[in-house]
Amino acid sequence: MSWFKRVKEGIATKTQDKKETPDGLWHQCPKCKKPVLAKDLIKNSWVCPHCDFHEKIGSEGYFRIIYDDEKYTLMFDNITSADPLKFVDSKPYPEKIKDAILKTGLNDAVRVAVGKLNGKKLVTACMDFKFIGGSMGSVVGEKIARAIDYAREHHIPLLIISKSGGARMMESSYSLMQMAKTSAKLALLSQSKIPFISLMTDPTTGGVTASFAMLGDFNIAEPESLIGFAGPRVIKETIGKDLPKGFQRAEFLVEKGFLDYIINRKELKQNLSTLLSIIWDKKTKKKESEEV
Repeated sequence: MSWFKRVKEGIATKTQDKKETPDGLWHQCPKCKKPVLAKDLIKNSWVCPHCDFHEKIGSEGYFRIIYDDEKYTLMFDNITSADPLKFVDSKPYPEKIKDAILKTGLNDAVRVAVGKLNGKKLVTACMDFKFIGGSMGSVVGEKIARAIDYAREHHIPLLIISKSGGARMMESSYSLMQMAKTSAKLALLSQSKIPFISLMTDPTTGGVTASFAMLGDFNIAEPESLIGFAGPRVIKETIGKDLPKGFQRAEFLVEKGFLDYIINRKELKQNLSTLLSIIWDKKTKKKESEEV
């Protein structure tokens, strides 16, 4: 049975002397409530210049930040979810997929790209939360598996950027199978001694956290990201106790040893470049010298 399929207002003013303000010119930070010019926010990698709050962005935003001259090639972008379980709740699953595609312009909750980061080749699989909450279904698992295979075949480091509410319930066990599938593929990548960097953003929860998101050679996160399997509210109701301040936030997890470090998005590209220079470039040069 196939688990997936291929697919080919402006603000008007009452005073006539005033000019209209283009929609989106100003943006109010959700955290500090201070206004910032939209163009300045974009230049600042969608990070508030006043309080460093990290706005939620999608795969296109990360690709623009990471890749040189914003140039990259999308891969495996022609598959969408099938309906193996004939799932229906408020509406049939195929209709939910169709609505999500029309709303977001994406085919599913992850996109894969390859390009150069400061001249270094890098494969990136980046999740999009706006597509059904970034839920992991058979397509997400398949595209990540293919990204890993591509990295192995071409001997290129891999970056996975996670942003997910967890497994996609409309695919039930087919979704849960992707946890084992992606983990097995990453084990093969490790055997090939090709580095895998996992970047967790807000939120990274459920089956994604319990599989590929926590299996990086380096597990890093953006500031204040919510990272965990079950949510804080569920855990609190289950154990019947108050949770520590900042529980499951990136800072808490670094303190407890679950993450290697936290990286500000403004420094992401340079940080990744430095990390790859340390763990990959030296190894590659050493191998080339041994072959000579």
